[in-house]
Amino acid sequence: MRSERVAVTSDVAWPRAAPVTLEATRPDLVTATVVDDGPADGEPGPAEVADGELRSVRLSRLAADAAAAARVQRPPVDETGIGLLPPEVVADLSRVVDASLAQSSRRAYRADWDRFTGWATGSGYPFLPAPPAVVAAYVTAAAAEQKHDGTFRYAPASLTRWVSSINQVHAAANLDAPGRSELVRRALSGIRRIRQTPPARRAPLLLDDIRSLVDWLGLVAGGWPAGVAARRDTALLLMGFAGAFRRSELVGLTLADVTRHRADGLHVRLRSSKTDQEAKGRVVALPYGRDPVTCPPCGWVRWTELLHTADTAPEQKRRAAVMRVLRRQAAHDHVIGTDQYSEGDGGRLHVCRTSRLPEPVDPARVLFPSVHGTGRIRARAMSGDAVYAMIRTRAEQAGYTTTDIKELGGHSLRAGFVTQAFREGADAHEIMRQTGHRSHAVLEGYARDHVPLLGNAVTRIGL
Repeated sequence: MRSERVAVTSDVAWPRAAPVTLEATRPDLVTATVVDDGPADGEPGPAEVADGELRSVRLSRLAADAAAAARVQRPPVDETGIGLLPPEVVADLSRVVDASLAQSSRRAYRADWDRFTGWATGSGYPFLPAPPAVVAAYVTAAAAEQKHDGTFRYAPASLTRWVSSINQVHAAANLDAPGRSELVRRALSGIRRIRQTPPARRAPLLLDDIRSLVDWLGLVAGGWPAGVAARRDTALLLMGFAGAFRRSELVGLTLADVTRHRADGLHVRLRSSKTDQEAKGRVVALPYGRDPVTCPPCGWVRWTELLHTADTAPEQKRRAAVMRVLRRQAAHDHVIGTDQYSEGDGGRLHVCRTSRLPEPVDPARVLFPSVHGTGRIRARAMSGDAVYAMIRTRAEQAGYTTTDIKELGGHSLRAGFVTQAFREGADAHEIMRQTGHRSHAVLEGYARDHVPLLGNAVTRIGL
């Protein structure tokens, strides 16, 4: 039988690794073969531009090379047995498989898979199962795409997520994941090295930042209709920071998930999270704060009181009822006194221990719903993107520079807690109890990026 050899050619010189070629002994069978002719020490790396060739041009050529290799592939016979099942059984199986993932993950996987199948269909390639060369050609072609301003359209992290989505679909169908092949792994590695794009990390919002944002929100909290969103955003910022919550965790909270504890402050029940896909749940405590401005229970009390008023007032009197609560709360924000319930001369009044809240009308009501510009509180929860936009908008209103705002996002609250805790001397175990992190290495990344002097020998050499 004639042996056909198809080489995946490129100018990428893989250091300490051998290039991959595709050896096809049959038109429908392609296997990866390693040829030990990698570059010696001192030769140019993959991130360098050889002979003046632009990176975008090289990526385009790599995409064409990978596509040429993919065309010799033939889809093998389906051996999973899925085609033997009746449609209703397949539908039940799909629902069970979907239930194993969070809703946000399912949406991301579905969007990524739809994009891949559309590309593969348009290019004439099989997609289930997808040969590794097809997946490699897919990500290489996407890596070469540019926007009108000359910047690359997709980040390497996005391409990696696409491959993960393709792997998930194959795993669910009991097929080998093409993204685990050496060819795809090296394609992603080469793209990252050619692009040399540092990871986009959100800047942390520290305690002083939270205080400045809440102070500004207090200036508009008594007005209509801006006061409604201001009270919601104040509670979200304080709870998100103190609890080190992800934005997906914040928007998933309901009224029943938060209870007030006489000694601890607030107990927040996280029913599920990014690292708890089986919904075992955990309780996060948000303590009473010394300063009413940064006290999470105070922010929660004011917002839930306003929310209860909006939910129970008659339709024709709802606006007037909400405005009365806003005005009363604003008056408490500027009480002069130095007793145990106030802070300083002219500080805000603590309401977390003295206010009595009625039972919620609907315990399943979302804690942080969307608020219309007219002040009307909607039934649906905020989205994760809405939290991202809110943080940036509030920072802009509070006077942050454009450069600072570009570095903020939904993760800034969680990153801020970890950074602040490290600065105050907390150890990794204490931080992980609040954040739910499972790896010390992740926390080390926060310390390295945002607290570079922590535990650093440079502070001990007597400069």
